Amino acid sequence: MSTTAFAQTVDLSQWSPDYVKSIAGTKQFDAAKDCGAVVPNDYAGKVSYWYTGPFEADPQIAHDQDKAFWEAFKAAYPNIQTDVQSITYNELLDKFRTALLGNAAPMVIRLQILGGVEFAAKGYLQPLAPEDVGYTAADFWPGALKSVTYEGTTYGLPTNNETMALIWNAKIFEDAGLDPENPPATWDDVVAYSKTIHDKLGIAGYGLVAKQNAGNTPFRFMPQLWAYGGGALDETSADPTYTTVEINNDGSKAALEAAYQMYVVDKSVPVSALTNTQAENQAPFIAGQLGMMIAHPAEYAKMVDLASKATGADKAVADDVVANMRYGLLPTGPDGKRAVVFGGSNIHVVKPEFVEGGQSDEQAVKALICFWNSPEWSTKLAWVGSNPGNINGFLTDAMKERLDTIKFLDVTTSMLPNGIPFPVIPEAPEIMNIIVPDMLQNALTENMTVDEATDDAATKIEAIIGGGGGL
Repeated sequence: MSTTAFAQTVDLSQWSPDYVKSIAGTKQFDAAKDCGAVVPNDYAGKVSYWYTGPFEADPQIAHDQDKAFWEAFKAAYPNIQTDVQSITYNELLDKFRTALLGNAAPMVIRLQILGGVEFAAKGYLQPLAPEDVGYTAADFWPGALKSVTYEGTTYGLPTNNETMALIWNAKIFEDAGLDPENPPATWDDVVAYSKTIHDKLGIAGYGLVAKQNAGNTPFRFMPQLWAYGGGALDETSADPTYTTVEINNDGSKAALEAAYQMYVVDKSVPVSALTNTQAENQAPFIAGQLGMMIAHPAEYAKMVDLASKATGADKAVADDVVANMRYGLLPTGPDGKRAVVFGGSNIHVVKPEFVEGGQSDEQAVKALICFWNSPEWSTKLAWVGSNPGNINGFLTDAMKERLDTIKFLDVTTSMLPNGIPFPVIPEAPEIMNIIVPDMLQNALTENMTVDEATDDAATKIEAIIGGGGGL
């Protein structure tokens, strides 16, 4: 076991935009030297790796950092051969499933945050803990480590973490008589602000997203549900069992009631919310017809891009929206609880019997994972829209440069301590992408009452986690 684990020097209790800025650039790391203490730098071997790297639509800096990583890894481990495939986000899971069935998988794979649960449950992945590659659990967010822990065993390491923030138009707030520089503090305030904006200005106050079978829906509704004290299962607890259904508890009902209030009673959200994803919120926001929405730091860059393409009177409006765009922490529930979905990716090790050739080079695998998850490279590889999986990455010069160049990154980064992963069970995609949106739809269309909709969702969740099969 390596003794080169980094001392955790980040104080999570102080986490805030100002603290994030204050620690950036305060510590230097040497990935080659540190990982060389885990796997000697002269080790000779081979490693195969699949991941979703940068593609044509990604900014140039993403391509530059990816290229720099492989050059740095080659310099640190000149005798390790790499067989690397970059596969698109939408193709990766299916290609991996096919490769596993043919015993032709890579030794190492990086998957979206819940992708690994399916494969761990089916026995395809090897246990992998931070200590196996020179780190400690303290080097990663507790919420992120939950996302790789299945039935008490850790099956991977978080490579990057994503959280979102509340975005609002300060001018719309001012025109509606609201404080333009401060977002609603609670979700109850969101309901009230949305109604005020709609009643006074005749536009949508909040960009509710409720489309069925779309990931955007749970990513925006679950933080509200958690803040009110609800849950799909017991995913918000410190040690979740994922066997207790909470989708019909009082907190979950309160969150659904708030959505019902905005959509049915106040009519203060887009009437198209039932079929909207976040993409459908972008056009009304840039046109000054939407007051608030939830999104990533990259949303600002998207609005700048949309404004640059506008013409005539539309351009003046769009430029005004960009100038008045603000980011803040997601609201709390009535008891002060703040929550956000923990997104991102994790890196996993495939069992040798499923790897092409039937063998895995354990040392080469460790070298790659140590290097990828180092403070330096987990920061650089997450450059454009995410955060380093290794918390020590927040101390690096690279993090300081990112904060200086990516507007509002400090705000979304400040949501990380409030991050909650979706339930770490194979059924999570069905619960989050099907059952939760269906619950919203049933209530918002008044096909069911709030109580009936939550009870219906509870029955469906109980059926699938109890072995009842898919819906």
